[in-house]
Amino acid sequence: MEESSLDITPAEGVARPPSGTNSALLKSYTYATSLPTALEKDQECILGVDEAGRGPVLGPMVYGICYCPLAKKDELADLGFADSKTLKEDERDNLLDVIMSRPDLIGWSVRVLSPMDISNSMLRKEKYNLNALAHDTTIQLIRETLASGVNLREVYVDTVGPPETYQAKLERIFPSITKIVVAKKADSKYPIVSAASICAKVTRDDVLRHWVFAESGIEENVSREFGSGYPSDPKTVSWLKKNMDPVFGYPNIVRFSWGTCKTLLETSGKPVRW
Repeated sequence: MEESSLDITPAEGVARPPSGTNSALLKSYTYATSLPTALEKDQECILGVDEAGRGPVLGPMVYGICYCPLAKKDELADLGFADSKTLKEDERDNLLDVIMSRPDLIGWSVRVLSPMDISNSMLRKEKYNLNALAHDTTIQLIRETLASGVNLREVYVDTVGPPETYQAKLERIFPSITKIVVAKKADSKYPIVSAASICAKVTRDDVLRHWVFAESGIEENVSREFGSGYPSDPKTVSWLKKNMDPVFGYPNIVRFSWGTCKTLLETSGKPVRW
């Protein structure tokens, strides 16, 4: 499902999520909460994984995880989570507020992958596609959660690629986790994945809304009317055309490895000889 255009005007009185950034996003980073305050030592936990921003040509891709005691999964489900793609922006913001209001019950983390790191990964000589990047990010977040002392017994993941092979891969890497489920549309089937989806999507929206351009002198000259960020969105394509330097290409908000950018650079850019 494609996302609607993001309102990039900061709303007055609306608190930003702690997972956002006030700096230019040149390098990927991880934000993680403290462990749930009511979590007992070695208490078994359930964890969900989902992403936001896989398809857009603009901005970061964000992976989110959310976890809680396995014995409390029904209590988490009663909080009313749903797949973030089916919710309006204010509904997502409200649900993140719900998550943040329960530090006794819920822990969460996000990995924010910068457009530059995404493009550099996909354009390096060794073959490394977006699926591999997504798998490695998920594995990193699970490892970091285990390293923090969380006793994970069940993990649910919204699939990237064939679910069977992805699930088998995670089972080989994490033999201590009793149950791993990788499924299509897991964000609409499992509340713990829906909660992770909220963390990822609200973080991505906030980073885009408060984007800091690393390039000097362009902040006042570059429009923030990005559209949805998807290559199929005419508003996004129009933004790309208007904000392309014929020699230097695009500002760091753009994933220059995407086909849309390559085509525009080839047709409208100036050839450079080194």
